[in-house]
Amino acid sequence: MKKLIVSLFFAGLWFQSKAQNNYDVSKIPEALTKNAVAVIRNEELFFDFKGVGSGEEEYKVAITILNKAGDDLAEMAEVYDKFSSINNIKATIYDAAGKKIKDYKSADIKDQSLISDFSIFEDNRLKILKFYHINYPYTIEYSYSRNYKGILNFPSWHAIKGYNIATEKSTYTFQKNAGLNVKYLSSANLKIDSTKIGDKTQYKWTCNNLPVIEREPYSIGLDNITDWVKVSPTQFEYDNTTGSFDNWKNFGAWIYKLNENGNVLPVTTKALVQNLIKDAKTQKDKVSILYHHLQQNTRYVSVQLGIGGFKPILAEKVAQVNYGDCKALSNYMKALLFEAGIKSNLIVIGNGMPSMNPKYSSMGQANHMILCVPLEKDTTFLECTSQYNPMGFIGYDNADRNVLMITEDGGKIIHTPAYNAKDNFQNRKTKINFKDDGVAEIGIKSIYGNAQFEDNMSMLLIEPVEQRKKINEDNGIPGAELIAFKFEQADKTLPIMTEDISFKSNQLLTKGADKIFLTLNLMNRKESVPAKIENRKTYFAVGFGYQDDDEITYNLPKGYAVEFLPKDISITSEFGTYTAKFVAKDNLITYSRTQVMNAKKFPPEKYNEFVDFNKKIFQADKQKAVLTKAP
Repeated sequence: MKKLIVSLFFAGLWFQSKAQNNYDVSKIPEALTKNAVAVIRNEELFFDFKGVGSGEEEYKVAITILNKAGDDLAEMAEVYDKFSSINNIKATIYDAAGKKIKDYKSADIKDQSLISDFSIFEDNRLKILKFYHINYPYTIEYSYSRNYKGILNFPSWHAIKGYNIATEKSTYTFQKNAGLNVKYLSSANLKIDSTKIGDKTQYKWTCNNLPVIEREPYSIGLDNITDWVKVSPTQFEYDNTTGSFDNWKNFGAWIYKLNENGNVLPVTTKALVQNLIKDAKTQKDKVSILYHHLQQNTRYVSVQLGIGGFKPILAEKVAQVNYGDCKALSNYMKALLFEAGIKSNLIVIGNGMPSMNPKYSSMGQANHMILCVPLEKDTTFLECTSQYNPMGFIGYDNADRNVLMITEDGGKIIHTPAYNAKDNFQNRKTKINFKDDGVAEIGIKSIYGNAQFEDNMSMLLIEPVEQRKKINEDNGIPGAELIAFKFEQADKTLPIMTEDISFKSNQLLTKGADKIFLTLNLMNRKESVPAKIENRKTYFAVGFGYQDDDEITYNLPKGYAVEFLPKDISITSEFGTYTAKFVAKDNLITYSRTQVMNAKKFPPEKYNEFVDFNKKIFQADKQKAVLTKAP
């Protein structure tokens, strides 16, 4: 009876809050609407942790959409699978005065396959409702309950939902039964209220009246400056298995056990493997052959880690259907290597996410899986979802971060390779020959490596007509007429590509009286500088460290000599370095430019110094030579 009273008490609070709606937009504090596209009027997340393998989530949110830019928030989209169910969905839309326009019915809510046409993900579904209204502002409200039949992680909570979204009130209440252990990680200085009612313990986090944080150039996200909470179980039950989040070792042991007997291949595939590697001279050769086979014969289905459960699809199944998500393809590659007598380890990784926290083991820190092959003299990482990456190149979104390696002894935190600025290179040599009529023939050869290879790799994959269109959109050369182009990855084992392009132009020389002005940096100029921001909020960084080396040689028009050439320029800061050198000899001008950008995270107060550094580069890139008629 006591438990019933407690449950009714919390349910009463929940439904009481539902009855207290006043969504008149004029009631929103002015400070919250400034520069906002939407305001979270009220958000209530309640999670009841009932047992190691069971729990119930109650969620309610009201969002005022202030303008068209906020329409993306006018949607409810919730994923569920065989381990969860979503019920009791209620949804309403209100006008600017808070007057109800419409209650949505169950028929308005679409229940669809999350990923169509791929049978191995048929258990994953999506309940989605899009709210439509043409008059701004308007308010949407929806609520639902979700039941879990296996829990690996609890809902996380972020007080600020994104840039230019204010929060009037948001609350996360977590309740657990006696005897259940949890842990949590939160932003600094976030207050927690802890209460005991009967045999239940309740934790509560609340934030009120949070104005927008505007998107700022080079921002690396909001978690450094906003409130958030992650709550995790220490023990869990999932898909008829049990495991522990006490540490990464124990969690890795669970994943290893989950995958036992999952790398069995069909007899025909085993025979194929042996045939493929029969002439290989080294273990690395075998890895290369089998990785190439994987790339040529499978397709990647983009599914976040955790969708479809956490157990990889059996290698035998992938061999039959020739597609899979990151788990399935990594496990399949592992099975191919095993057949070849080569050991490998699955890697749980946060692609484009912060490094895993070595001291806090939990789900939610990863969204991807790759493979590690610890060869005798060279540990190689394989991105098994890419059909084009060279072996060992995992991309900058996977590089330089803590990841979880799954071994027979459990999980182990390791660090993926880092690509430094010199690794992420662009080497470009340009030759420009001026004809007597002033028309310039321009030949450009560029070499891109690692992250810059990744940024430009798409040019290798598109049709020539699209290549031509992209070149014309991006070249930046005044009056350019594209003559010829070629993109090539000569050695498919290396993340390096070349680009050969030729143009003609009659607009490189600017005449003024009896002089001719020539802008020397033709190809890789900084075209703009971000504005300074007083009281910047967010940390910042460039996408990746890189080094650009450019050399341009000008064969000057006949009858002209160099009257003025800029002095060499050198700029050094904690953000990077820049040099420009100018040499005139005979009828040639050689311009050399090197820019190195450091891949570091900087605090907001450093941003205006970063702008000053970029402004100096902007000015340096505008340097001109002055030519006159030779005597």
